[in-house]
Amino acid sequence: MPEATAPAKGTLPEGARSEADASRQVREMFTQIAPRYDLLNHLLSLQLDRLWRTRVARRLRPILARSDALVLDLCCGTGDLAFSLSRSARARIIGADFSHAMLVRARAKSQSLSRNSGDQAAEPMPVFEADALRLPFADASFDLVTTAFGFRNLANYEAGLGEIQRLLKPRGTLAILEFTEPPAGPLGDLYRWYFRNVLPRIGAFVSGYGSAYTYLPASVSRFYRPKELAALMTVVGYQEVEFQVWTFGTVALHTATKL
Repeated sequence: MPEATAPAKGTLPEGARSEADASRQVREMFTQIAPRYDLLNHLLSLQLDRLWRTRVARRLRPILARSDALVLDLCCGTGDLAFSLSRSARARIIGADFSHAMLVRARAKSQSLSRNSGDQAAEPMPVFEADALRLPFADASFDLVTTAFGFRNLANYEAGLGEIQRLLKPRGTLAILEFTEPPAGPLGDLYRWYFRNVLPRIGAFVSGYGSAYTYLPASVSRFYRPKELAALMTVVGYQEVEFQVWTFGTVALHTATKL
């Protein structure tokens, strides 16, 4: 008999029995929490999410400063990372997400930013409704692909890395900002207590959809640790794989390039 292979690793909401089922549940979850998503991001992170996105933009400044660069913010949600990237960018930035409800808010925010910019020629950021595992873009289209707190929600992580690799130009860059479990110790234990006991209660109260904020800590606990994700990126074929861990080991920024 042929040797059995382990199933591909991806997010696994409670009750999901397949990749398609996991994807459907995640989409439905984000549809439910979209109205309060931005408020809860800022509230539950104690506003640190703004700092993390600013750091990502600073790290990627050499690419963002190029007027010929094309950037895709994948799993863009309501657009916060894309808007952080665009503040001092000359590059063209577009967003993609499979949640229509999230994109409605991203479009509204982008239109508001365009009106308030004072630049009469400024146009809203283009956003596309698309699954991160089956994106409607040509091979070798982008100089940079970013994703913030969305990669963890993919139904198949290796397939997601492969799809991003397909989209990147040679020497293109991938940047993944994601939660991670902090190391053992007083600060890590305090974080885990907050993440698993306090955060779900606040999230449920504010959003009215408690299972999403039970899913969040469970999905982080199940996700790759930084060294594991870096190893997978290398296996898939990325080069110059690096990661930085921030805020007492609770978030990590992974970067890599395509040959």
